[in-house]
Amino acid sequence: MNDGGRGRAGDRAAGAGGGVGGGAVWRLADEMNSNGCRGVESEYVRRLHRHEPRENQCSSTLFKHIRAPVHLVWSLVRRFDQPQKYKPFVSRCVMQGDLGIGSVREVNVKSGLPATTSTERLEFLDDNEHILSIKIVGGDHRLKNYSSIITLHPESIDGRPGTLVIESFVVDVPDGNTKDETCFFVEAVIKCNLKSLADVAERLAAQDRTEPIDR
Repeated sequence: MNDGGRGRAGDRAAGAGGGVGGGAVWRLADEMNSNGCRGVESEYVRRLHRHEPRENQCSSTLFKHIRAPVHLVWSLVRRFDQPQKYKPFVSRCVMQGDLGIGSVREVNVKSGLPATTSTERLEFLDDNEHILSIKIVGGDHRLKNYSSIITLHPESIDGRPGTLVIESFVVDVPDGNTKDETCFFVEAVIKCNLKSLADVAERLAAQDRTEPIDR
């Protein structure tokens, strides 16, 4: 996959900024190959996260390991109409359409980001393969021609059902910024979203484990 010149593991959010926090695991750099991910992850990226960034664009891929089963994490991710369920920077979402492919949402962004609104179109949704793709088509921000793909994959973490989340994106580099600066900003936002997703999903998973069984 072409990642707009950010191919070294230590340069990307999935690289040397690893560690463990909030129960969810960021992949450590010494477990990666030269593309920033392990073999199985590389195959997922090759098959499902294809971007072809132009000269004025950057692209990157992030990985998150969540200690919650896929069906639970997907129940949050698939809600195109309710991104505020786990995205901390979203204050409000208004839908245009019936939640089918091509439907559009108008998102209000909380203060703290250089944006106020974002208009986003649902490009692809697959409940069987756990794939969601969106494209930003308008709004008050600098992320022009932004599109992203997020996929979920079952795995085992410490003997319990877990989920590998992969999110990739491509976006124009704004005038006055470099590719590295643009990728760093977008990666920071996505990392916040994925950390929040992990927090919410793992809390729900813990509740499911402690609920009494009806007899």
